[in-house]
Amino acid sequence: MTSLLSDAAASSAHTVASGAVPDDVTAAVEDVARRSKIASRVLATATRATKDAALAALADALVAATDEIVTANAEDLARGRENGMEAGLLDRLALDPARIEGIAAALREVAGLPDPVGEVVRGQTLPNGLRLRQLRVPMGVVGMIYEARPNVTVDAVGLTLKSGNAVILRGGSAASSSNEVIVRVLREALEALGLPADLVQSIDPYGRAGAVALMQARGLVDVLVPRGGADLIQTVVRESRVPVIETGVGNVHVYVDATADPAMALAILMNAKTQRVGVCNAAETLLVHADAAPGFLPSALAALAEARVVLHGDAATQGFAPEGVSVAEATDEDWATEYLALELAVRVVPDLDGAIEHIRTWTSGHTEAIVTRDLASSERFVAELDSAAIMVNASTRFTDGGQLGLGAEIGISTQKLHARGPMGLAELTTTKWVVQGDGHVRP
Repeated sequence: MTSLLSDAAASSAHTVASGAVPDDVTAAVEDVARRSKIASRVLATATRATKDAALAALADALVAATDEIVTANAEDLARGRENGMEAGLLDRLALDPARIEGIAAALREVAGLPDPVGEVVRGQTLPNGLRLRQLRVPMGVVGMIYEARPNVTVDAVGLTLKSGNAVILRGGSAASSSNEVIVRVLREALEALGLPADLVQSIDPYGRAGAVALMQARGLVDVLVPRGGADLIQTVVRESRVPVIETGVGNVHVYVDATADPAMALAILMNAKTQRVGVCNAAETLLVHADAAPGFLPSALAALAEARVVLHGDAATQGFAPEGVSVAEATDEDWATEYLALELAVRVVPDLDGAIEHIRTWTSGHTEAIVTRDLASSERFVAELDSAAIMVNASTRFTDGGQLGLGAEIGISTQKLHARGPMGLAELTTTKWVVQGDGHVRP
């Protein structure tokens, strides 16, 4: 799979271990980070009105630059096709006027969300009269390493700006033409408002060495968010000296329980698998209770085949395939794979316990869905599985910041510290304690 560190994933471990980042690249990236730190201090004290006006101006600037962005994106798409980029990644990479209007609308939506900065998380007055408040404050400088997703460039800028942070972007070579134009447009819009352009900076010109230098910039960058394929994410987690919020790949499951309504189950399955395939919340494995299989699988397999989904199944699934529908024998590799394509692994399980055991074995911890009319089954599914999001009678495609009312998201975290699931504004803040006294000294 083409990776964000497609320049870096295969060799970054060696580069870090050998200390081979050129001195001039290290110096350049550190200079970017220092300028980001200075810019972040300006934004940390900005009012909500200032930040919301900036987001609206950025949205307008992107729409005004639609033709230029689409032209640059066409260069990226042509290069991707020449390099054999998979269809799912090409879909993620593509921008057209409708998608640009969509990402501009996401900025306006973020502007309409409450400002997390200054929110009192908790507070109290102690018996000795000290008054305590724990407040949300910006992280400071957020680094983003991601692949083939120019929309992430805009989402990251919108969320970091609203939460009072500066952002350093490493968007990878696959989207370099698109990101170059987008970053320039956003910086110019910030300058026109009297805000520091250095709130948004890209280190794409420094290639893989720049990505590694960003990972090493501890003390200058406050947190790093990798977003992309498994190789990219694990490289950043292993090699970064900067604290990392780990986002995860989506080996996502849909389980059809014995009591599921077949029509509902089919609608949820088709939406989860085919509505958009190159995204982390798309379904990759279908599990079907043995009692539901005879009445559900033949029609489901036919519908999937009609939608041009390549099927991999166990022996039981193959036995339910109607004439003309091909189901290849599934292997452990299929159960473990995030296809990001029109492919699906299918398994018949004996019961709910079998479904839970399969998911525990193979999940990436992203999203799981159950389709059922049995309350006890849904409650067990929710309680016994430990993924970041659990859907009950709903498509896995709802694991998304915008769909869950968070506005745009900077990623979906599958870790358990600080942030989990779709990461919106609150996840880009930390807290500080404010203690107010009246000459108090500790006895």
